[in-house]
Amino acid sequence: EVQLVESGGGLVQAGGSLRLSCALSGFTFDHYAIGWFRQTPGKERVGVSCISSRLGATAYADSVKGRFTISSDNAKNTVYLQMNSLQPKDTGVYYCAADDYTVLANLIGLVLPAGSRALKHWGQGTLVNVSS
Repeated sequence: EVQLVESGGGLVQAGGSLRLSCALSGFTFDHYAIGWFRQTPGKERVGVSCISSRLGATAYADSVKGRFTISSDNAKNTVYLQMNSLQPKDTGVYYCAADDYTVLANLIGLVLPAGSRALKHWGQGTLVNVSS
């Protein structure tokens, strides 16, 4: 019943910007915190950022601080990731995931093994390709 659908990915030149969206259904944002993860070619997922509306808290990986901003529009039940000053290292499939904020925050900046099912719910992913 719980569903997360990512959108907004695409091909951009280094230095450009994208805004990713994670549309939530089957629950409202106050039920779960939301995190963004980037999947590498080896299928590992790296924690990028997370947000909790209830707690008013956010977290960012050091590699994206000052460049990415996570936010939410509660009326639209949607979480966004504004990605500025994009670099080729940002390339990958971006997934949003739902879980408790403490669980998500502890994974930001860390790598989940390929095939990990540690989090409660995942979206299908959206591809971000940053060219040099």
